[in-house]
Amino acid sequence: MSAAHLLRHSRKLRSLRNAIDCERSGLARYFSTGSGSFAVKENGVEKRIGGARFSQYKQSGKNLETCKVSVGGVNGSSAFRGTLTNRISSGFTGLNGPLSCVRVASARSFSSSADLPPHQEIGMPSLSPTMTEGNIAKWVKKEGDQVSPGEVLCEVETDKATVEMECMEEGYLAKIVQGDGAKEIKVGEIICVTVEEEGDIEKFKDYKPSSSDAPVAPSESKAKSEPAEPKAEEKVPAKAPEPKAPKTEEASRSGDRIFSSPLARKLAEDNNVPLSSVKGTGPDGRILKADIEDYLASATKGGKRETFAASGLDYTDIPNAQIRKVTANRLLASKQTIPHYYLTVDTRVDNLIKLRGELNPQQEASGGKKISINDLVIKAAALALRKVPQCNSSWMNDFIRQYNNVNINVAVQTEHGLFVPVVRDADKKGLGTIGEEVKQLAQRARDNSLKPQDYEGGTFTVSNLGGPFGIKQFCAIINPPQSAILAIGSAEKRVIPGSADGQYEFGSYMSVTMSCDHRVIDGAIGAEFLKAFKGYIENPTTMLL
Repeated sequence: MSAAHLLRHSRKLRSLRNAIDCERSGLARYFSTGSGSFAVKENGVEKRIGGARFSQYKQSGKNLETCKVSVGGVNGSSAFRGTLTNRISSGFTGLNGPLSCVRVASARSFSSSADLPPHQEIGMPSLSPTMTEGNIAKWVKKEGDQVSPGEVLCEVETDKATVEMECMEEGYLAKIVQGDGAKEIKVGEIICVTVEEEGDIEKFKDYKPSSSDAPVAPSESKAKSEPAEPKAEEKVPAKAPEPKAPKTEEASRSGDRIFSSPLARKLAEDNNVPLSSVKGTGPDGRILKADIEDYLASATKGGKRETFAASGLDYTDIPNAQIRKVTANRLLASKQTIPHYYLTVDTRVDNLIKLRGELNPQQEASGGKKISINDLVIKAAALALRKVPQCNSSWMNDFIRQYNNVNINVAVQTEHGLFVPVVRDADKKGLGTIGEEVKQLAQRARDNSLKPQDYEGGTFTVSNLGGPFGIKQFCAIINPPQSAILAIGSAEKRVIPGSADGQYEFGSYMSVTMSCDHRVIDGAIGAEFLKAFKGYIENPTTMLL
């Protein structure tokens, strides 16, 4: 028997079908992929929820999330797509029961209340997989300005780059919650409010986000999504601490004995901390390791202030930009978790310099830009990776991932920090193309305008401190998840034996040091790579074949 037949001839199912078909069943509707907005009703008040669009970052369809819906006892699922990865928790009132969507990919909520007109709250987006907070670089629009789809609202400084945040609907910017230079704004935290009518702007002059609009931790969100427990059980933990408070001191100090964990006692002994001066926060006043660490932190903080005051040092505290914080954390993790080892080779670059001198006049004649030694080094490294693909790999714990694409990251130092834009498929590109791309990417890095696609997806890194700074030789830190990085030193003239006995000649040599991840690249494999690289540098015409 078909489902349609059952609906026609069953009294209960027929009434349910009518309920589903009624107008109130359309409480949530999805307008479009671009806007990602839908309308709901809650306690008789209409709300609209939607997502924002960002010109330099778009999520793929795999980020589509599903939330369970319960309407009149019929369970189903609805999918909502948003362009942001931060979450909101929303409750909707259905026909005969609750309709709830616990985790919806959205950042902006249209809401109405008795005090404020309909408005749109825009939250800090998550623009990269590792982003947990961001900074407002500057606001392009000011309070009261009219905004249209595609216009830039502000520039958001993420953990990797500065991204322009676009408006997607017409309206007016009523309130800027986080001003220019605002730091460490959590993902999902409200940064501004827009309205549809110009006359509503003044009503948001003293607007402040409510505590319910703050980003919710995953554990808290999960707890809120669960059915509420009886109120009698909720009151029990609130009353419990009152009688236990005096017992804590009695238990911890009874018989002149102080209860503490073995790890806390060891830490206290190593740092000469008397347990009697530490207040325990564990069960029955037990002193834990965290209590000792908090005590040491507070003592150290006070001691540093006294030291600075006593010594009279003159210093300036320079705030760290978001890119510097991320770079510091990644490099620290690299040195702590990756077993580095280093291989150094000297390569003669006379033929390389000669070839460059022959190619540059032709480049200038054709309207192209000059080829640098660094461009030739990038090409040689890419071709060497093609010969020794084991060095074009990443450690993935259960397996080693070997890449078929040779994407070379190039380290660029700027006043904003260290950037590593990527030259994709460098082994397949000509020297002129590589040189043009490197110059464009380096300029974008200095302007702090790199897009995510400009620095993501690299498989190998080249860092050159020789040409710009004259550094003879250095060891670079591997850029995770890559397994190697090539450090290029400066070229210097050396006296070398000639072809005949008693004869000498001059030659230019460049020191190259390769940092390798020993989990992926064995010593012999690293040596094979440097042999291939040296062959291309000393006989550069082979790169043109």
